[in-house]
Amino acid sequence: MSAAIVTIGLAFAGYLVTYLNGLRLAQRQERLARVNRQLSEFYGPLLALVEINNRVYRAFAERHPRPDGRSPMDHGPEELPPTDEELAEWRLWIAKVFLPNHRAMRDILVNKADLLSEPHMPPILMEVYAHASWHEIAVTRWEQGDLAVERPPSPFPMTEIRRYVRESFDRLKREQAALLGRRRNRVARMIFR
Repeated sequence: MSAAIVTIGLAFAGYLVTYLNGLRLAQRQERLARVNRQLSEFYGPLLALVEINNRVYRAFAERHPRPDGRSPMDHGPEELPPTDEELAEWRLWIAKVFLPNHRAMRDILVNKADLLSEPHMPPILMEVYAHASWHEIAVTRWEQGDLAVERPPSPFPMTEIRRYVRESFDRLKREQAALLGRRRNRVARMIFR
């Protein structure tokens, strides 16, 4: 009788271990699938757009430098305002380069917000969205003949958005590697060398 109880107990324990291990593996697979989607549909494309936007802005500033090396659009109230030629060039770059990038960023934020790592939309992402909307209004006015160039209420938060997206992307890549077992494989290779 005690042998039967032990056998039943071992069978139940084996079933329980198998069930819990299967549950853990399923949860790990679900987490890996989400991390993969976050990287491929949200943080990866957003990082690419932010980096492209940064490089294009630097190219604009290098192509149209002021004597102090800054972009003509980075002037204070005491400094010489941009020339008509510089303003025309800025309108072109906004309409053809920056606005399409900002629209793509905004579309990611709107259509893929479920892939955010945070439970709430970070303020930096809302600022990016607002900046895209500001340029939409400006380009529409230019198309209607009003060529005034007004500065957005705040400059595009390039440093902050680059930091946020890069840190989020890197953190998710580390998590992806851990879920794929790459850390353990590296440790095993180091041990068995």
